Amino acid sequence: MSRKFEGAPLRVLVDLKPALDGYAGIPQESRLLFRELVRLENLEVEGLMQHGGRRLRPGLKPDASRLSVDKRVDLLSKVVVSLYENPYSNLWEQALQGLDKLFARQALRLRSHLGLTLPMTQFDSTLFEDFVWRTFFSKTLSPADREVLRGARYRILEHPRVMMHKAGLAGLRYSDTPSYPRIRTKGIDAFITQTPFPGRVQKGTQLIVRYHDAVPILMPHTVSDKAFHQASHFHALKDNVNNGAWFSCISNATREDLLKVFPQAEKRSFVIHNIVSDEYYQAEPTPERVFEIIRNRVAVSDEVKTTIPREFKDPAPGAELSYLLMVSTLEPRKNHQLLLQAWEQLRYTKFPKLKLVLVGNTGWDHGPILSAIKPWAKRGDLFWLNNVPASELRVLYQHAAATVCPGFAEGFDYAGVEAMKCGCPVVASDIPVHREIYGGGATYFSAYDGRDAVKEISDCLASERWEAEGRRIAQLQAVQRISSVNIVGEWQLWMDRFASASRS
Repeated sequence: MSRKFEGAPLRVLVDLKPALDGYAGIPQESRLLFRELVRLENLEVEGLMQHGGRRLRPGLKPDASRLSVDKRVDLLSKVVVSLYENPYSNLWEQALQGLDKLFARQALRLRSHLGLTLPMTQFDSTLFEDFVWRTFFSKTLSPADREVLRGARYRILEHPRVMMHKAGLAGLRYSDTPSYPRIRTKGIDAFITQTPFPGRVQKGTQLIVRYHDAVPILMPHTVSDKAFHQASHFHALKDNVNNGAWFSCISNATREDLLKVFPQAEKRSFVIHNIVSDEYYQAEPTPERVFEIIRNRVAVSDEVKTTIPREFKDPAPGAELSYLLMVSTLEPRKNHQLLLQAWEQLRYTKFPKLKLVLVGNTGWDHGPILSAIKPWAKRGDLFWLNNVPASELRVLYQHAAATVCPGFAEGFDYAGVEAMKCGCPVVASDIPVHREIYGGGATYFSAYDGRDAVKEISDCLASERWEAEGRRIAQLQAVQRISSVNIVGEWQLWMDRFASASRS
């Protein structure tokens, strides 16, 4: 795509810390956004490597050219090791690491008070392409994208994200304003972070917060480690607002929630929906693959033992399974309990052979959910899967009787859009973001009413009604509206405007 502005390329740093996590949600958006920004012309894009809880080894400093080749390679190799364990070190280095572990929070606070910036170092990925690809990108991107990312540059922020939050929050003991460290961002035009960032940027750098949802503030009873997550989210967000950050919200519903808390951010907030992976589409019908995927991806758990029915082991060509599908982390606000109750009622009445497939890793407070699915999994009627790659999830979407999205609150909710792209009927909770994203391509029920869910899912399973109401056409329209081409075009337009404004 051509660019409208002239002059030197914009230098953009993109937060890749969430890419260290799971398959969907914020990790998926982090990978897709980085790929698309790398593709845009007149942008010099770098990725920020930072761990949530571990301190990373520093990479190459500005004077690294004075080091021998083997010394530079050793430094970078230790960066890789430090994501998993402490690299081999001498006694002096071990002593420094021990002191840092004891006084890390105090040292960060002291830096903030003295106005000292946190340095970032360089990571040359030339000899570490396998590490970069499999650690940050392979869970979402296709192998063809390796070429797109080849030669991409990265920076390292040694200090763990959680420690930056804690250092800031420690200031609340003495004042109403947390003290967050400032990152050394000289030469960077924009830093795009995927969550409220517990740090500040230097003058000349614009912080852009990719804002996903206000759940830790507005629904703190649904998150884990409630006190910390509420405080860390609220105070980092407030600091970002007060220091002039811009907010790229993933939906109008998310932006409205942001403005409920911080109305002063109205003129610095805008909406660009998430990018949805191109890995989801309608492929050739292979319904018997569903049996194989379920066998291979059943969650290994001491709490839930799953019985795989005998007929799953050698299904006949074209054999089909009737099942509802839900794709989401197992946590309270996703509302698995309501779906389980509705599915049980459907089995007791009209659909005695209907199975339930849940895809997702465990989140917080998942105990009651596992307890509810345990007896059904033992009978071989419910299947809990995890670590399902996009190529297999696409098959599950395509052959499901319906995908159900019952959440109480969402910022975007990928599952419904992915299902639509695969031609699967979608039944969703009646919350603003679902109406915004899915439009007429889904049917809706109250997230608090099991009987309503039973009715809407039951009606959806009557395919004649689904087709008669034009749901498939509405799905195609919804998918087209938030296609990757359109979303990337919106990013390009916004970057054009930002470049023009910053250089006027």
